[in-house]
Amino acid sequence: MPDIIEDIEIRLLLEALHQRYHYDFRSYARASVKRRLRQAREQLGFENFSSMQESLLHDASMLSRLLPYLTIQVSEMFRDPSYFRAIREKVVPLLRTYPSLKLWIAGCGAGEELYSFVILFREEGLEDRTLFYATDISSEALDRAASGIYSLDRIKSFTENHRMSGGKSSLSDFYSTAYGNAIFDKSLRKRVVFSDHSLVTDAVFGEMNLISCRNVLIYFDRELQDRAIGLFRDALPRHGFLGLGAKESLRFSRHAEAFSEFVREEKIYQRREP
Repeated sequence: MPDIIEDIEIRLLLEALHQRYHYDFRSYARASVKRRLRQAREQLGFENFSSMQESLLHDASMLSRLLPYLTIQVSEMFRDPSYFRAIREKVVPLLRTYPSLKLWIAGCGAGEELYSFVILFREEGLEDRTLFYATDISSEALDRAASGIYSLDRIKSFTENHRMSGGKSSLSDFYSTAYGNAIFDKSLRKRVVFSDHSLVTDAVFGEMNLISCRNVLIYFDRELQDRAIGLFRDALPRHGFLGLGAKESLRFSRHAEAFSEFVREEKIYQRREP
């Protein structure tokens, strides 16, 4: 009987998450979701899932506390190297024509993608004319991103990804090591703005030349995907660029006509004439 009650509570919790915030985990593998929710319940100090649901419905801050347990927070620097190679070889030449640039990494997590872009732009001579906006719904993720500290055992894959992305320097030029960690140089953050921003509730905060939002939309239902893509549309001027994750697409969005495919295989789009 307790297992049956727990299953009912979990279904109701996921339904509340969907109805209240439009994050849809209802069709995800139940065993995995149950394991993650049990961990969240224990670490967040709830007696049961019903009390967690009540908090989620009545306390908006609960969303940012719960989501890290349901979404995959660990990424890699230069993840999917072919994406960054396409940015380097096909997008950067066009960005060079602008006197100043703004780049938005939406859902920056622990900062791996942010540092990938800053390093790429430094290698291409664009860093000093670029402002990088790194946003996430999680304040804990933003703190980790701002620290620029990653375990040394992850650096091997970071380094290989950087090489395969067309890197023009050694990744080791950008970090020092101490106590089993790689600490990325604080100069990489000199033109970075870290900010709490929710694609669920917040509005556009500026005009961007390039937006990279990868492996975030896969956690949204269709309604919220359209809202987020609408934000990106409104933030991009004519010929601005949008990069999505390998499993994401604009194909079924009601905003699809606002974009053209720029590098189809890497899910890089360009804003059409408004």
